[in-house]
Amino acid sequence: MATDRLRINNEIRALELRVISHDGSNLGVLPLASALAAAKAAGLDLIEISPSAIPPIAKIIDYGKFEYERSKKEKAVKAKVKVSETKEVQIKVGTGDHDMDLKARKAAEWLSQGHRVRAELFLKGRYKGMEEKFLKDRLEKFLLRIPYAYKIAEPVARSPKGFAGVIERDLIAQAKREKESKHENK
Repeated sequence: MATDRLRINNEIRALELRVISHDGSNLGVLPLASALAAAKAAGLDLIEISPSAIPPIAKIIDYGKFEYERSKKEKAVKAKVKVSETKEVQIKVGTGDHDMDLKARKAAEWLSQGHRVRAELFLKGRYKGMEEKFLKDRLEKFLLRIPYAYKIAEPVARSPKGFAGVIERDLIAQAKREKESKHENK
């Protein structure tokens, strides 16, 4: 939003404007010259707020104050945006049940925080020659251990290091799962 520069004072091209005064009252539709004169009389700037409206909407306000308020709003919006990463969990053919449970809980924690999780079955040496169906099933069994509702973002497929699949959280299914567990506990 910072890139779209608003027109102020003599930069405004419209012949008529709907003008809002500095106290918020509507001055109505005025010719550009009258609107500029009203802004000058108030010792403030005339800023074209909505150039696409018919007629365009302009406000009489101090430009510095207006820009400050606008930047504050943009910062507040940016602060609410949560950055999502793709976290990676790696298992091997010989990974034990307890370690798989630990990694599954860690993946569930990442999913609950809104991150995507890339689960990878790492193959080295002779494991690369094993049957593909067995290896895919091994990774899918690991995914079933994750105690958080998820949806498949990228299905399990061959990757440079073995097999990998990407999952992301499914809020609707998770809410349903939590609701069912509350009913079971009663």
